[in-house]
Amino acid sequence: MSDEHNFASVYIDRLEYVRARGQEWGSYDGEAWVGGTYNRAALKAEGEVARGKLRDSRTQLLWRHAVSTFWDTELGLRFDHGAGMPNRQWLALGLKGLAPYWFDVVATAFVGSNGRTALWLKTEYDVLLTQRLYLQPSVEVNLYGKDDERRGIGSGLSNGTAGLRLKYEITRQVTPYIGVEWASNFGKTADYARAAGEPKQETRFVAGVSLRF
Repeated sequence: MSDEHNFASVYIDRLEYVRARGQEWGSYDGEAWVGGTYNRAALKAEGEVARGKLRDSRTQLLWRHAVSTFWDTELGLRFDHGAGMPNRQWLALGLKGLAPYWFDVVATAFVGSNGRTALWLKTEYDVLLTQRLYLQPSVEVNLYGKDDERRGIGSGLSNGTAGLRLKYEITRQVTPYIGVEWASNFGKTADYARAAGEPKQETRFVAGVSLRF
């Protein structure tokens, strides 16, 4: 009976200021969905903004279906945009949910044109310090099936980030935080980064807010 009614939600996980190597930019990561208990349409978006311009973004339009109490499958499209780089489109098939010990897990496979393939893995965990204050470690990696030199991507394990954010839940809707993030490029992606004058690794300091509507 509950699936006869539709609901909607907007969750901005990260709306943050980032500083690394004397440079600064903005970053966002969030999603909006509408639907019932078992089937939902979802829009997921993440990217970076520097000097008032969108530097890089990844947007996904997905159909989400609940397969168990804690797990959903996702099927849809992904669109990549980068300033000065060609756009890329992908078919997306993923799985998201809560693993044992309450780890949030997302695993999505992508298939693009010209035989391109990719895999995105992400996990995070909340370590409760008080009723409102908690630490949130996270790990994210991207793997690609072939080189994409025009976008600076090498095959295999391309890049990854590990972050640690200290969050304080003022209300369920507003949660400011500060944190640090370690980012690294690997293999040929690191070679492309060096050729473009970018570092192989960097430490980022972040401050932001999570919002839920």
